[in-house]
Amino acid sequence: MARIIDTETKNMVGKKVKYYRKAAKMSQQKLSDKLEVLAIYICRGSVSRIEDQTRTVTDIELWGLSQILKVPIDAFFEEACDRSEHEKGNSHE
Repeated sequence: MARIIDTETKNMVGKKVKYYRKAAKMSQQKLSDKLEVLAIYICRGSVSRIEDQTRTVTDIELWGLSQILKVPIDAFFEEACDRSEHEKGNSHE
């Protein structure tokens, strides 16, 4: 059976997860530990893979990241949305 995501980039939010984690002065391990309190089990290695976009992110994981990092969910998509809109604009030229 084919995977739903068959590209190297497995998520759109990883770079922002890293940005907001570092802005909060939080290690990957600390983020993992805080997520565990919410019953969201993402090990430190998986946090790393999310940030380098080689692991998918579920909706509940995204919600947990939003709660721990204290940012709205849509903030994780801001750069990706801007880039997507820019690409759409260029395709009409």
